[in-house]
Amino acid sequence: MSNQPGSSTAAEPDRPEADAPPVAGQVGTGASKPGYAPGALPLAVLSLAWLVAMLWSTREAITSTAAGVTAISLSAYALPGVITAALVTGATVALAATNRLDRASLRFLATVGAGLLVGLAAAVGVNLTYADNATTNTIAGTTAAAAIIGGATAGARQARVVAGLAAATLAAQVFVVLFSRARDPLSDLFGAGETQQSVLDAAKWVSRTESLLAGLIAGLVAYLYLAWSRRRAERRNGAASSLRWPAYLVAGAGAGLLLLLTEVIIRIGGRGLLDLAAALSEADQVAQTALGTSRVDNAIWVLFVGALTTLIVFGRTLGPRAVDDDEDEPAA
Repeated sequence: MSNQPGSSTAAEPDRPEADAPPVAGQVGTGASKPGYAPGALPLAVLSLAWLVAMLWSTREAITSTAAGVTAISLSAYALPGVITAALVTGATVALAATNRLDRASLRFLATVGAGLLVGLAAAVGVNLTYADNATTNTIAGTTAAAAIIGGATAGARQARVVAGLAAATLAAQVFVVLFSRARDPLSDLFGAGETQQSVLDAAKWVSRTESLLAGLIAGLVAYLYLAWSRRRAERRNGAASSLRWPAYLVAGAGAGLLLLLTEVIIRIGGRGLLDLAAALSEADQVAQTALGTSRVDNAIWVLFVGALTTLIVFGRTLGPRAVDDDEDEPAA
């Protein structure tokens, strides 16, 4: 009787695909689109505020009467923070501006355009408010280039991953600024004494501590954003919208990747400013070399610690692997 045309058993293999679980990001399934990043607008506002704060603090440092001839050195020292802020701001503003666009080609052009607008606004602000000297054009040009590159990264298909790494980078950079107040006490704690070697050893341990904590914060923020965006999509659409572990890996490592990208932009676009700072004296040359090496080491530490943190936290949320029952198999 089970083989009769009108039986439900015979109709089971011909069941329509409407009962199949929706694919995350597929149009029409109710799941969130890969090009949509929830919370992009507040993130863009925070990033813009951070970029303005970095540009303002750099201006105050290099135009203060106490700076004098050290303005070039201060500019070279502050440039990495400005470039990283411009990268994050270009990405977040582009995400907020293109969140509703579906076409990949149109979306990429729009993200680049949004990054260009951010870069032009930052460059004009630098030229209007900074002193007219050789360093101003370098800061303006590299900031504009970083914002455009950041906007281009927002054109990636998985916008949530871009938003996650942008949020992680922003959190890590805020932490680094706040951590600067603890450098001197930590240097004493790590044994900085009267000798130059003890000071260098203590500074190395302080730098390692900063990189480790920044990586932990970046990894946690990246995971929290992706987990929040998944829950939000499920509440709004009633469908699963999860990302696989490579997405968490990229988001966790994103802060370190942006720091490495910052170093590339500085060494290409800001080469003239770095050379001017190194040419001031032999001590300045040694300092600029040491700072460059320290920035690369810091970026690598943040990259690996952030990626590892995100993967560990993500792995702890996974339940046991589901075991398929053999109920649908025919009886022997």
